[in-house]
Amino acid sequence: MIPITINRTLGPGRYEVMEVFEGLDESPGLRRFLPDDRKRKEFLASTHIEVTNEDTYMWTDDADGHVNVGLDYLRDGEAVYLYMDILHELVHVRQFKEGKELFPTKIEYIDRQTEIEAYQFAVDEGRRLGLSDDKIYDYLEVEWISRKEHDRLARRLGVKVAKSA
Repeated sequence: MIPITINRTLGPGRYEVMEVFEGLDESPGLRRFLPDDRKRKEFLASTHIEVTNEDTYMWTDDADGHVNVGLDYLRDGEAVYLYMDILHELVHVRQFKEGKELFPTKIEYIDRQTEIEAYQFAVDEGRRLGLSDDKIYDYLEVEWISRKEHDRLARRLGVKVAKSA
């Protein structure tokens, strides 16, 4: 289903993006994001991933623009979500390289333009892959936002809100 291979055998350490997400340079999502072959290869060559023992998903460090991923998430996370997350985080890496503030504290998480852009890109790729709104809605759920915020984010991104259980 996803157009890449995820290397789930890596231990903690710093890696080139392509060591973790093999084939990412030719994935349709990344080609849409960076259509120029030379620029795409340069971008990926200058982007690193830190695999950590932290209990975390994936996030971009706003000090130097590298991507972090929790070891357990890398090993056990759903492949399509890992793929959508790396695309989301690569949007943040580009934003960082453009000098944008990734985490403005005076703006709620779900209202940050940097997050909306990154989530929209991931959602669009999920739709291209044929994911249902329910699956994409699940992807958008994170512990640091409330159910009400989750629903608002989904609506903002054009994702149908799942009915309460």
